[in-house]
Amino acid sequence: MPSHTLKISHDSLSLIIKGGDLLMVLLGGGLAYGWRFGTEGFPPPPGYSMLMSTGALLLIFILSGLGVYRSWRGGNLASMFSRVLMGWTITLLTLLSLLFLLKASDSFSRSWLMAWAASTSVLLLIARLALYLVLRWMRLHGRNHKRVVLVGQSEVAQELIRRVRSASWTGFHAIALFDDRASGVPAYEGLQFLHDMGALEPYLEAHRVDEVWITLPLKDEDRVRELLFRLRHSTVNIRYVPGMFTFRLLNHGVSEIVGMPMLDLSATPMTGMNRLVKAIEDRLLALIILLLISPLMLAIALTVKLSSPGPVLFKQRRHGWDGQEITIYKFRTMIVHQEPQGQLTQARKDDPRITRIGAFLRRTSLDELPQFINVLQGRMSIVGPRPHAIEHNEQFKDLVDDYMKRHKVKPGITGWAQVNGYRGETDTLEKMQKRVEYDLYYIEHWSLLLDLRIIALTIIKGFMHKNAY
Repeated sequence: MPSHTLKISHDSLSLIIKGGDLLMVLLGGGLAYGWRFGTEGFPPPPGYSMLMSTGALLLIFILSGLGVYRSWRGGNLASMFSRVLMGWTITLLTLLSLLFLLKASDSFSRSWLMAWAASTSVLLLIARLALYLVLRWMRLHGRNHKRVVLVGQSEVAQELIRRVRSASWTGFHAIALFDDRASGVPAYEGLQFLHDMGALEPYLEAHRVDEVWITLPLKDEDRVRELLFRLRHSTVNIRYVPGMFTFRLLNHGVSEIVGMPMLDLSATPMTGMNRLVKAIEDRLLALIILLLISPLMLAIALTVKLSSPGPVLFKQRRHGWDGQEITIYKFRTMIVHQEPQGQLTQARKDDPRITRIGAFLRRTSLDELPQFINVLQGRMSIVGPRPHAIEHNEQFKDLVDDYMKRHKVKPGITGWAQVNGYRGETDTLEKMQKRVEYDLYYIEHWSLLLDLRIIALTIIKGFMHKNAY
């Protein structure tokens, strides 16, 4: 590794990215205007220019709130892309709402607005991908590196070293490990192993170290406190990496509550801006869909009423967000019958309780359409873990690890488990375990982009399924 490396500060990089975002929004608007009105119309009229400038500034504000401009060194690129698209979507929805309230929407070409939305989305992602590739090239060639020293020989330290070395593009370079109580030498070529903790601070200065990663066990609180005292005069970034490989983490991170930092082990992603985005997505799409399918729902309701005695809608109590009980709606697909108290029999193949029209509705998932009303009520989301009957929750919560963590978000009409084939009857414990696994993956990786992907997959392949009966 070269002795002198080019380093770009995070503040400088953040300023470059913000400037690039401003430029991409204006460039996208200009390209859309040229496509719609021709180059002879340049420059765009003041109204168009003002809207583009407002959109550019608003996007910077929203992306800052979404954490897009923080350091993404070693982070997930897809997650960053999804946040950018989420921010641009929120920006557009905000601008459209303002135009509607000001009764100025007719002053702008709808085709231009659509072209601006699409072109800017592409430009924002291309600009970030280009910057990512440049930074990756620099780091692979020994530039813009961050030197790291680890303190504490442990499984966590070994895993960190392995990951850093297998992902050199992140720019982190582990150069030494300090531990005054460890025996032996780690089997990592090129990594210095030092026992003298008193030499730590001089080492950091002499080798121009950027970060110290403390990998001591959680029980060594006194050693951590002593280490922080040793480094009280140092300006390097100090990070603590607790050993939590044995825990099932869900949306882990760090929060500050009543002025105290807390390590999140299991938390909902639906807070702050995420909660607002999800609410807008659900209400807007549910309203549009209900308006489009209302004739179909009326026809189904009439058919269900004529097919057998009983109500049109089937109502059932299920667990919603945070485990609160909610009432969900479906078109009735079975003859009216009574279940024993505390028991619920899942529908199975050739179930005699299912009516002829009910079998068709179940195969095509049309019986789920009334749940868009639940979405408008705020009880459900369009995308999320499918709500199970309360009796099934009681049955499986002690059989499947982390089962009740599915309720960290609102239940959905469709979900990641369903588009991956886990829908219908869960007649084995293994099927339920896989469904929960996919549900927890969705909660951990939630983004607006993932929601749109699930909706698209549901439209393509989700309506008909061999397990739907």
